[in-house]
Amino acid sequence: MSRWAVSLDRREKRFILVTVDLTLTALSYVAALALMGAPVADMLGGGVGQLTLAMLLGMTGVTSVILKIPNIRLNAYDAKGIGWVGVLSLISALIAAALHRIASAPLDSSTFIVFGLMLFVALASSRLVMLEVLVAFYRMQGKRCRVVIYGAGTTGMQLARALVHHDTIEPVAFVDDNPSLQNLTIAGLPVLRPMDIEAIVAERQVERVLLAMPSLSRPKQSQIAKRLTAAGLEVQALPSFSQLIGQEPLVDKLVSLSAARIMGREVRDRQSDQATQEFAGRAVLVTGGGGSIGSELCRQVLSCAPRKLVIFELSELALYEVEKALRPLAQEADVELVAILGSVTEARLVRHVIEHHDVDVVLHAAAYKHVTLVEQNPLVGLANNVLGTWTLARETMRAGCERFVLVSSDKAVRPTNVMGASKRLAELVIQDLAARANRTIFSTVRFGNVIGSSGSVIPLFKEQIARGGPVTVTHRDVTRFFMTVEEAVSLVLVAGSMAQGGEVYVLDMGEPVRIWRLAEHLIDEHGYTVRSEADPDGDIAIVEIGLKPGEKLHEELVIGEGHLTTSHEKIFTVREARLSEIEVASAIRSLREAMATADVDAAAAVARRWVEGYRRDADTVEPRA
Repeated sequence: MSRWAVSLDRREKRFILVTVDLTLTALSYVAALALMGAPVADMLGGGVGQLTLAMLLGMTGVTSVILKIPNIRLNAYDAKGIGWVGVLSLISALIAAALHRIASAPLDSSTFIVFGLMLFVALASSRLVMLEVLVAFYRMQGKRCRVVIYGAGTTGMQLARALVHHDTIEPVAFVDDNPSLQNLTIAGLPVLRPMDIEAIVAERQVERVLLAMPSLSRPKQSQIAKRLTAAGLEVQALPSFSQLIGQEPLVDKLVSLSAARIMGREVRDRQSDQATQEFAGRAVLVTGGGGSIGSELCRQVLSCAPRKLVIFELSELALYEVEKALRPLAQEADVELVAILGSVTEARLVRHVIEHHDVDVVLHAAAYKHVTLVEQNPLVGLANNVLGTWTLARETMRAGCERFVLVSSDKAVRPTNVMGASKRLAELVIQDLAARANRTIFSTVRFGNVIGSSGSVIPLFKEQIARGGPVTVTHRDVTRFFMTVEEAVSLVLVAGSMAQGGEVYVLDMGEPVRIWRLAEHLIDEHGYTVRSEADPDGDIAIVEIGLKPGEKLHEELVIGEGHLTTSHEKIFTVREARLSEIEVASAIRSLREAMATADVDAAAAVARRWVEGYRRDADTVEPRA
């Protein structure tokens, strides 16, 4: 029968409902006459009585269609629908009274009142009976998904009522954290304790939990969902009313924050006129052009109107993405854009690119910079960061390019990890070539963390906040220097343009930022509260996981004592110890031999010998305060 009911179209269903209503109208009319002692047989046996009944049914049917009562779906039958049935019953009673008066067969007014009441009860109850019968057939036809509603508030009650007659979903209980609601019955369902969820699931064969607490913060909903998912349940969350009408995004309530706003840094202008003039009309090669710093270098160099921009990148995907993003900008600026796929350690490829494209300026940002990954892969890190820099710089000097700028890191200062040691060796290589170069001006620019880069903690924190936490911090007291990528790249270009040869520039990074406080700030900016001993009901917890191998508590920017000012207030120079040409040659030779034999210890020995303060040991990690 259920399949037959489903197969009917809307017109056929309306016809059935009208037929049922008219049948009940006739029965209610006859029952009212009999109840009030009227001569039913005499009245209906004659032609006038039959005509009166026929006209009553016809006019009732027309009124029902006008009121669109047959259009009300059974599973949408509510108080409004009952109200319209009441209106129809009243009109039918008035029609019956009028017809009897016209037919000169008046009855006591109480007869028509009884008729109206009986018709109202019959029509209203018939809808409920038909709905229950139809739902029963649906239940017999297929298995229904048994669900528990988490939250017995207003939203939960509305959801329960909406699901009572659902074809495939059957609510069996509420669970709620509010003790005052527990052990009550709401909307026909018991309210149970969340701590008993596993027993509820087993006893009532529950398959799914519906979170009906849209006002609860997203992290707390995520925490509840994780706990329920761990119990093998499917969890779905009901959106809030403001989300349903489009005032809030359904998927993500996180807002994009300005990086400068997070760090409290002022927005700086881009490169100066001096930098623009230095790159205008020249062929510029940017290595690592698909990375965070490299791609921003490409964007800002394009604004300087170079003759050609060559993007050198090891990652095919990164090169594809940056080339796709920059192609329209290059066309608009009438700049030739060239994408080169390869490694800076390939001497022949580097030589061909520099010569074929007549490169004037090299901005070297290519490096492996993830501390933990380079610590786990020291040979690859040293080969790319040191030998790659040596190969690229040597070919730059051989071709007689105008400038070479090395983008370095604060981790090169008294490093405690392979990545920092490799960057310091790269700085020493550039300083040595700068002392021997005739035409090429070599310089190094050193700065700290870039907000939003692939190695920054900020994207990780945002991802953890979006998942509901916890946010992980290596140490409660760890600090780092931060700068926006736009400001860092702008200052790199300015420093590179003012270099005379051999300078090591250090950017003003401001005060170091405590990472724990940064995590608290990000949680607060996203509209959540930090869960702690002082606030155990907070949204997101911050967890201390311990320093990783080779990681410092505090980074530094200067190896020696003090620094010198330049013509730019945010750029300084430092005077640091250098290696001689023989020492650099020895370091490169030993490093190449270690690479050839895949000797990790030999490679580490090169770094320990030539990099001040470096030791690749477990005890390099600073003790906790």
